Amino acid sequence: MLKAIRTLLLCASAFGAFSGFAAHADELEDLPPYKMLRSLQHIQDSIVLGDHSAAEMQRFMLAAIDKRLREADPSVFDDPRNVDAAFIYAMSGGNPETLSYLANHDIEGNFDSRIIDALNHYLAGKGGLMVGYLEKAIPEYRNSRVGPYLYLVLGNATAMQNPANSLKYYDWARLTSPGTNIEEAALRRSIALATRGAMPDKGFTYSLSYARRFLTSPYASQFADVFVELAVANYSDQTEAKIQEILSFMDKPRQREVYLRIARRAAIGGMQALAKLASDRAGELSDGTDAGPKALASLYSGLVGIPSKGILEAVKDISAIPEAELSPRDRALRQAATVVAEEVLRAPDPESLTQATDSKVVPENVNMTGENGAETGSGDSPFAVPASGVAENAAQPEPEQQVASSENNPPDPVLDAFLTNGRTKLDEIDSLLKGDEDK
Repeated sequence: MLKAIRTLLLCASAFGAFSGFAAHADELEDLPPYKMLRSLQHIQDSIVLGDHSAAEMQRFMLAAIDKRLREADPSVFDDPRNVDAAFIYAMSGGNPETLSYLANHDIEGNFDSRIIDALNHYLAGKGGLMVGYLEKAIPEYRNSRVGPYLYLVLGNATAMQNPANSLKYYDWARLTSPGTNIEEAALRRSIALATRGAMPDKGFTYSLSYARRFLTSPYASQFADVFVELAVANYSDQTEAKIQEILSFMDKPRQREVYLRIARRAAIGGMQALAKLASDRAGELSDGTDAGPKALASLYSGLVGIPSKGILEAVKDISAIPEAELSPRDRALRQAATVVAEEVLRAPDPESLTQATDSKVVPENVNMTGENGAETGSGDSPFAVPASGVAENAAQPEPEQQVASSENNPPDPVLDAFLTNGRTKLDEIDSLLKGDEDK
């Protein structure tokens, strides 16, 4: 309660400051840059805490600080606080050319050339080239005003090459800036790294911290993306309680959306138990006024029945779902599942059976692997921002198995035609899904 009151008062204060700035823009020229930056920091922190209306104030302050920095007398930067303000402005969405402009006009040596070089490389999209510069300089800035920002930048730059070090940098950034946009970004990126690096315990810990603090952030949809990846990749009896604890901080519509996205990923990946569980829970969280979520839950639950004994019932269930209740991506998924079911149920060619019996080559357990894409959810919810999907090829036998098969059995043109036809069908399904994902 106290935190809510404090946030309300701070937001009101920021709005008042913004109104004053807009009404007396000329007076900004007399403010030192570091004071203007404090207003920008407060606005950005308010945004990740749920005040999305502050986005306009953020744009105004970025433009005002840029103008102030460029027009400031060089003596202004004799104050280290103003130098720090210039660095933080550049790392907070400011104009990167302004930092280069200030460095080129720095006669007194107020700007650390190591930080300038590192940030110029980073802001130009060459993060890998700045790691050496920044790692040497950052110990001196550990406890400074720019320290958390530099650690966040260093974490971003090392994420691909050294995820373990990147997590350490993110930890330092968020722990020294609690409740800020720095902590929000560091937590969100740490979850993605922990998921990719097979560190589920850390991933769930970071996710719980994010869910407690930043579910109203405009970047919460990105958190949902990485959390679904984490939950599906590490689902078990031991992690189910953690997943439920994290989702308990969400309202029902958000819980339902996350469960639907988990169900879709699990259904595509052949994780029947998880797809059924997530679909059932999404259905329970759906109210009677919106048929869309219930339809999606039925679709994902029905998909996992395609390769099972209840294939006829599963096809009947998913075919009964109205087209209008499905997104284009989910309609393509249902069509692909129907094609697979038709191939499973199609009667075999009698000549193929004869040839197979004669040559003692009877294919058993023909395994068809479907899409294992990264995109999840219906894509219709504002809470879910679709990410680009990745389709994997159908599973192929190991080279050793292929060699052994060719040595023990002579080539069978009928069997080869059967396998070729099966692969062609799978390629058509993959193309159908990929084409829909690219729209």
